Amino acid sequence: MVKTLKLNFTVPEDIARELKNRITKSKRSAFVTEAVRSRLAELKKKQLEQELEEGYQARYEEDAEMNQDWEKVTLENID
Repeated sequence: MVKTLKLNFTVPEDIARELKNRITKSKRSAFVTEAVRSRLAELKKKQLEQELEEGYQARYEEDAEMNQDWEKVTLENID
């Protein structure tokens, strides 16, 4: 069984009202848990995409530098 913690936090009144109107009291914790889990997954995905993009950019720059170095060596031997 998953260990649970009780949290207290504040939400705007309109959100609280809609939550109370749409979700029964017995299902609110599960609803909020799923909403938070989903949003956290989105944030993790965006962070991973950003890290990958930064990695690809760094690799592109390294490859460009290496190509310039090899081009110099290749051109030196053309004469």
